[in-house]
Amino acid sequence: MLQLVGPNNKLVVIDEAQQIPEIGKKLKLLYDTYPNIQIIATGSSSFELQDRTSEPLTGRKITYQLFPVSYKESVENSSALEAKRMLDTRLVYGLYPEVFNNPGKEREILLEIANSYLYKDIMQLEGIRKPVHIEKLLRALAFQVGSEVSYNELAITVGNIDTATVEKYLDIFEKAFIIFKLPAFSRNLRNEIKKGKKYYFYDNGIRNVLISNFSIPEMRMDKGPECLPQPHDHCGQPFRF
Repeated sequence: MLQLVGPNNKLVVIDEAQQIPEIGKKLKLLYDTYPNIQIIATGSSSFELQDRTSEPLTGRKITYQLFPVSYKESVENSSALEAKRMLDTRLVYGLYPEVFNNPGKEREILLEIANSYLYKDIMQLEGIRKPVHIEKLLRALAFQVGSEVSYNELAITVGNIDTATVEKYLDIFEKAFIIFKLPAFSRNLRNEIKKGKKYYFYDNGIRNVLISNFSIPEMRMDKGPECLPQPHDHCGQPFRF
């Protein structure tokens, strides 16, 4: 890697960095050899990239999380009428950049994202041997957005899986920025810890492709504030409902 970078370079960008063996050590070597060069390492699998770079790059890196386009960003230059029309579309297809930039191909692109990243990449990176468990668990979550989640009930729904494995998979989904959880609200904070959690999908398009439902909002049984996309401005911050 050092052979490709010289002292005259000002910026080095490495895409899909998690695919490079020992990327953390190699980035550390680059940083130590050329301290004046800015290095940007991106990856579609954040948890894998973080795992491979955290120790070698301690004190040498700044981590940024890039979420899907927000609805506010998507309508900045639109009229009120156009913004309303776009809201209905975005509630169905979400706001992944590739989906947003290719009207008419939303379903095809979402299906590809689900098949390639949600299933193939996650299972490969985590060494998951039974893809059917991942598929069933994601679908179960997609069908109960806005409802409190019971790990035991999810284990029963998926079948041949224990609650510890359910929690492990949910943690993987969170680190992959597929879902995020909201803790319950209680005036007694000790009780709040005991109560169930709700899980939401970062992107409605991903949720809808999992349940194979691209109906318009007016024709859906699952419409309502609980199913609205959550504002990315608050992602990573504690929620209480």
